Amino acid sequence: MLIPRVAAVHDLSGFGRCSLTVAIPILSAMGVQCCPLPTAFLSTHTGDFEGYTFLDLTDEMEKAAAHWKSLGLKFQAVYSGFLGSEHQIEVVERFIRDFRGNDTIIVVDPVMGDGGLVYKTYTPAMCEGMKRLSEKADVITPNLTEAALLLDIPYHRLPHDEQGLREIVEKLSLGGRRSVVLTGFSSAPHLTGALCFDALTGETSTIQVERVDREFYGTGDVFSSVLTGALVKGCSLHDSAAQAADFILACAKLTAKNNLPLREGVDFEPLLGLLTGVHYE
Repeated sequence: MLIPRVAAVHDLSGFGRCSLTVAIPILSAMGVQCCPLPTAFLSTHTGDFEGYTFLDLTDEMEKAAAHWKSLGLKFQAVYSGFLGSEHQIEVVERFIRDFRGNDTIIVVDPVMGDGGLVYKTYTPAMCEGMKRLSEKADVITPNLTEAALLLDIPYHRLPHDEQGLREIVEKLSLGGRRSVVLTGFSSAPHLTGALCFDALTGETSTIQVERVDREFYGTGDVFSSVLTGALVKGCSLHDSAAQAADFILACAKLTAKNNLPLREGVDFEPLLGLLTGVHYE
């Protein structure tokens, strides 16, 4: 059996568990070949750090994509996350156009903000570009802030009840044309998880796990990486999201137990065994 291959378009932070330093080991543990296409190299991620370095790799992205195209490489998924410029969004759009095959799943994590705030590096033009990129996705994984941005709804006007958020998820599906996994959905104060719309079935379902009462960095990257790995191994959207939520919970509990500093991300490496040895039809 051929090993599924995923092109992961993310930044690479030397310290602080996020983006490619999360995606590569998680996908590898799940039996998926991760082919990184770095958007930038940073000495650390941008949360809780000052003075970090930033090397823009846009030119190299285009060269690498051209080389991969000349080799005739095929990917079972293209998985994009944090992007550094409006031009990079255009590069990823072209990459999707060039490498999308009949069996290719396009997963876009529309990283733009959190907690009701847009990230400092994201301009209005970049947010518009991310909307455009998301339209090309088979699956998007926005948090509540990003859902509001994609729909041009003020964050404070988002509904808080499950029925209202189900309507939001269905709007994000573009009339049922793409699947949506809305992260950060909570049906009760002690729970957290996701609300999923599956474009293949037309059904909306909820995933809820125990909430660990502290803040964590990098959980979005962990969630989307597990989700992508499960999808290319043949899991349904609901089961993929459930596996991602369960893994996040295990990581959160271990991180809290070890009292790991917030800026170091979640303690996921000792738990990678939870993702191995699982066989999908």
